[in-house]
Amino acid sequence: MHSFASDNYSGVHPAVLAAVAEVNTGHERPYGYDPVTAEAEELFRAHFGPRAEAYFVANGTAANVLCLQTALRPYQAVICADTAHINTDECGAPERYLGCKLIDLPAPDGKLTVDLLDSVHSRVDEHQVQPGAVSITQSTELGTRYSLAEVRAIADWAHNRGMALHIDGARLANAAAGLGIGLGEASAGCGADLVSFGGTKNGLIGGEAVVFLRPGLSTHFRYRRKQAMQLVSKMRYVAAQFRALLTDDLWRRNAEHANRMATRLAEAVAGVPGVRITQPVEANAVFATVPPSAVPMLQEVSQFYVWDDRACEVRWMTSFDTTERDVDTFAGAVRKIVGMPDMLYSS
Repeated sequence: MHSFASDNYSGVHPAVLAAVAEVNTGHERPYGYDPVTAEAEELFRAHFGPRAEAYFVANGTAANVLCLQTALRPYQAVICADTAHINTDECGAPERYLGCKLIDLPAPDGKLTVDLLDSVHSRVDEHQVQPGAVSITQSTELGTRYSLAEVRAIADWAHNRGMALHIDGARLANAAAGLGIGLGEASAGCGADLVSFGGTKNGLIGGEAVVFLRPGLSTHFRYRRKQAMQLVSKMRYVAAQFRALLTDDLWRRNAEHANRMATRLAEAVAGVPGVRITQPVEANAVFATVPPSAVPMLQEVSQFYVWDDRACEVRWMTSFDTTERDVDTFAGAVRKIVGMPDMLYSS
């Protein structure tokens, strides 16, 4: 059975593998000066808007750090949710390589709001760091998603203060698919300036994209990418993956399927005594509390992470290759194991 631990565990979509094999003939210019990379860049403009500029990097941490580096000066800070990946899961990379402060705000559902942003107190003098960017994650680390109006409100708040809006879009495809919109409408269309667009969690072998949506932000970025050791030599192999993902809406089909599997799983376990769904299921993640004693037995059925040890809140992730059988088998195990008399008593 496929794992429910993370969409990073999933395999590679066959169309992506085929795309890589297709370009594995002959010789081409390296470092992105090849026709495959040019075609992929054109597809980004088709999806994100005619002014969009895409640069490929190796991983999501690099995409996030390089996006923010472009938008910030050394004395500026990034406002983000306390659960943001840049705050909790990047080993301090933003602080080390940006040399800037992260202002993390408590967001129980993973989402920033204008009211939360208004709570940030900043004096306009040289003794205090100055906020320079807001970073939101779409969909969030808690499986929730922002509406277009919510993103637009945050973008307006940031722009009115001379700040940039960055979207950590490791799962932007899942959010856009869930909203029934395109990638451009989910980003440039609601005021985002920069996007870290993820592919690894949606069927790629490896590769992420830094996407600039505001003219002028990408000036000198090619040098920043090289200095950050993120300039891939045989770039056509990364570009070919994105070309496949952005052709014939493969990105949407993959994300819609993952989202459906998460909804199917949530609906299958929602009525089990001892299970409580803790967050709205709006992308490809299910967060739930279960009896602590049930966790080891459930993890023997499928790997997954305990998100909060104190509350015994777990996270179950679905992927483009999660099957209905995977979901139904795991849901059956939840019903059987959590429904045991001693589990009900312990919960």
